[in-house]
Amino acid sequence: MPAATKANPNGTEDEGVYDLVCVGFGPASLAIAVAIHDQGIPARTLYLERQHEFRWHGGMLIPDARMQISFLKDLATLRDPRSHFTFLNYLHSKNRLVAFTNLSTFLPFRVEYNDYLTWCASHFDDHVRYGQETLEISPRHEKSGRVESWNILSRDVATDERTTVKARHVVIAVGGKPRIPAALSDTSPNSPIVHSSSYASTIPQFLAGKHGDCHVAIVGGGQSAAEIFNDLQTRFDNVSITLYTGDSALRPSDDSPFVNEIFDPHRVTEFYDLPAEAQKDTLHRNKATNYGVVRPELLDRLYESMYHQRLHEPDESKWRHRIVPRSAVVGYEKQGEGRVRLMLKSTIDEKESLSGAAFDLIIVATGYVRDAHVTMLEPTKNLLETGKYDVGRDYKVRYRKEAVADDCGIWLQGCCQDSHGLSDTLLSILAVRGGEVVKSVFPQANGVQNGVHNGVHNGVHDGVRNGIDSMR
Repeated sequence: MPAATKANPNGTEDEGVYDLVCVGFGPASLAIAVAIHDQGIPARTLYLERQHEFRWHGGMLIPDARMQISFLKDLATLRDPRSHFTFLNYLHSKNRLVAFTNLSTFLPFRVEYNDYLTWCASHFDDHVRYGQETLEISPRHEKSGRVESWNILSRDVATDERTTVKARHVVIAVGGKPRIPAALSDTSPNSPIVHSSSYASTIPQFLAGKHGDCHVAIVGGGQSAAEIFNDLQTRFDNVSITLYTGDSALRPSDDSPFVNEIFDPHRVTEFYDLPAEAQKDTLHRNKATNYGVVRPELLDRLYESMYHQRLHEPDESKWRHRIVPRSAVVGYEKQGEGRVRLMLKSTIDEKESLSGAAFDLIIVATGYVRDAHVTMLEPTKNLLETGKYDVGRDYKVRYRKEAVADDCGIWLQGCCQDSHGLSDTLLSILAVRGGEVVKSVFPQANGVQNGVHNGVHNGVHDGVRNGIDSMR
């Protein structure tokens, strides 16, 4: 991969134009890289990633936590089960295929799936720049007056050095930013309030160094909150935990087969074609598949744990681990020794009260915000067709046709739930969606894939090809 010329803080242009630059190198961009490889497209590509290495939700790699989707919904199988990058081929390459089969499960451990994704990502190391945070994407106007390429300005997170590269096509797939309610925001150093996204990487070490009992509050009623609640009481004897949820109870996710069909790849088109009000209604009706819900088997495990406490202590107020329903957290008060008491609001009568206990740590499991593209694309706002970052069925941002050349564009991934359905932020359709984006970015390359499976690779990603050959 040609190296980019270093730029000054104002983002001096790099030499050469990439065919495609992907901002972010998580599962969405990785699925695109795999699809480009599998289709044998001779593209000059670059992937910019803020993290220093590939890591998928590193803060939630909890021991023994399992995936919530079938391993067949990996980066390749649903698009092309013959791909080198299937989960089954990963197991084969690691000499674990037979052993995994003996588990009789479709749901791998999350740490294993992270290892699978990391294995896939390692094939593209020559095309990835880690430690690069993308700051903005701006248009490059040519003599024709139309935009024919884009400037992508990034900074080195270690040195703050700025670099600018140029590309005809850009995909933004940066994932979500942790959502912490304003009432719980605390930017002070060593804040006791942390988001669940950093749980596995910071919290166990914090608790291990704590002397005596430690009181922890968890805010949220979804899968992450439940997993943390379970993990803390399983691994740490010195922890008392209170989980607060505004709902009347922890609720099960619905992954029954008929409902689960909403995540089928062809359902994206059906959803996209619905009227706006019907889209909103569909999202609301299917919320129980993904938001504020917990897998039934984990609920069973938690209830057994709570029952054991009831068996030995009838007075619930004396339990070490408690779930407090119908209690929205609306603020906090700092106490001595760095502890915090929470301001609670009843979801029944809206009365407010302070938590009885003072907590050493507050873990906020309240999801993510997926709007990073809005800031990045601010310099392109005057080119928009509708004034908003609307996208077509192919995820391409709708800029005015007279303003942007046909062979030029920006695509969004993971922030199109309102237009493309609940699967947009999930792993379920990555294999197929990656292929769709590649088809939209490189329409002239359609049909190349047949040559790939006949052994004709067209010279694409030579380093990747050589790496694969050496693994056979």
